[in-house]
Amino acid sequence: MRRVLRSSVMVMTAVAAVLVAGCGSESSIVDRYSSSGWPAMHADARNSDTSAVTGSRDLDFAWSRPLGGPVAAYASVAANGQSFVTARTENGCNLFSFQMDSGRKKWCARMNDGAVASTPIVDTATNVYVGESGAMMSFTENGQLRWRTLVVGTPLSAQFTGDGNLLFITQLGQINVLNPQTGAKVVSSFDLIPPPSIEAPNSPLIPDDRGLRECFLGTAGCPVANTPAIDLATGKFFFTFFRPGAQAAELVAMKYTGGEHPSITPEWSTDALPGGTASSPDLSKDTKKVYVTDNNGKLWAIDAETGDSLWSYDIGFNSAGSASTSDDGLIIPSGGGNGHLLAVQDKGDHAELAWERKDLLQLGVPAQSNGDTGYAVVREGANGLSLITFDTTSGETLDQDTLPGAVGFTVGTSIGPDGEVLTPSAIGELFVFK
Repeated sequence: MRRVLRSSVMVMTAVAAVLVAGCGSESSIVDRYSSSGWPAMHADARNSDTSAVTGSRDLDFAWSRPLGGPVAAYASVAANGQSFVTARTENGCNLFSFQMDSGRKKWCARMNDGAVASTPIVDTATNVYVGESGAMMSFTENGQLRWRTLVVGTPLSAQFTGDGNLLFITQLGQINVLNPQTGAKVVSSFDLIPPPSIEAPNSPLIPDDRGLRECFLGTAGCPVANTPAIDLATGKFFFTFFRPGAQAAELVAMKYTGGEHPSITPEWSTDALPGGTASSPDLSKDTKKVYVTDNNGKLWAIDAETGDSLWSYDIGFNSAGSASTSDDGLIIPSGGGNGHLLAVQDKGDHAELAWERKDLLQLGVPAQSNGDTGYAVVREGANGLSLITFDTTSGETLDQDTLPGAVGFTVGTSIGPDGEVLTPSAIGELFVFK
C-alpha cells in the first residue's frame, strides 16, 4: 500500500545560532563530504556503509579507549584521520575526539545524554555536527562550539544535502534543514506528527529524549529511529517512520528543494514491509532503488521513484542494522546478533545469494572497502568478539583479530582514510585496527 503523507508544517521558535571560528567555505556537496574517511554514520549520503579506500587484508589491533558509558552509534572519521564518537556517561564528556595515529584524546565535550543517539557528521574543514536532546550543535576540529540550534526531539545522525546544507530528523519526527555555517533554519521545520506538549504547566522543558531507548529496535515509542538516505541529485530522502496508531514502521520518501524558495514535501510511503523495519534504508549507486530489511527476515528492494516493491529476498533472520551495499549491488546485511554473515547480489528484477558463512555469528555491522575487502565483528569463543577481514567476492576469511576484553556486540564498523578499521562496543569502548 502507498499513500501520501499528511503533515503539518510549523515554524519552530527558539533558534540559538552562534557563529564562532572554524567555519567551512560555502560550497557544493562535492566539497561538504570528505573524499576519504567515514564522515557520516553510514559513510555517505546514500547510507552505503562502504569506503572508496582500498582496504587492508592484514590488520593488527592498534589501540582501544574506554568511553565511560554505553555507545549506540558509529564512530566517524575525518579525512585527516581525526575520529569522533559519542557515549552515554554519568559524569564527564559525551562527545570524544581521538587522534588516529596514537589514540590520544584530542578533546571532548559535555553534552546531554541524547548525544549517544547521534554519530557526528564531519565536513571537509573537519567541522563536526552532532545532536543532543533538544538541539543540534556544531564544533570546530579543536572542540570550539560554533553554534547550537534548538529543535523538538533528539536529532539522529545527520546528512548533507545536495546544496550543502545539513538535514536531520529527530526521533519525535521533526525534520530540519540547517545552514552549516550558522545553524539557522533554511526552511521551516516539518513535523511528521504534532510536537509533544509540555507536561508540566510551568516547566520550560519539552521531553526531547522521549522514546530514545526504543530507537534501537525501531518500536512505536521512537517514531523515527534511523538515519535518512539522500539522493543528492534530486533532494529525495528516505527514512523509516512509525506512524502513531500504526502496527509497524513504514518506509517513507520525501523531498527537500533548495534555492530561493526551499521546501520539504511528501513523495510516498509504503507499509508493505512485513512486521515493519528497524534498519536505516540505503540507496543503490544509481539511486533508483532503496534497500531495507523488514522485521520478518527479508531484504527488500523498493523503487525509489514510486515506492513499489521490486523484489524481496529471505535472509533467514531479522537484521537490526543497516546493510552494506557496494556500487555494483553486493548487499551484506548486518547480523543483528542472531544472524550469520552472507552476501546477496542484486540481479535487477530479483536477488541471488552470492555466498554465506553459517559458521560466523555476526555481532556488529559489516563494511565494504575498495579491493573486494570487507570487515565484520563476529563471535569468538564463548563470549568474546573478533574482527574478521573477508573477501567480498567469496566470503573467505583473510584475517581475524581479537577485540581485547570485548563482550556483547559492537554498534558499527567504520573505515579511516588509510584503511584503519574502527568499531565501538555497545558497553562503551572504541577499538581501532590498522
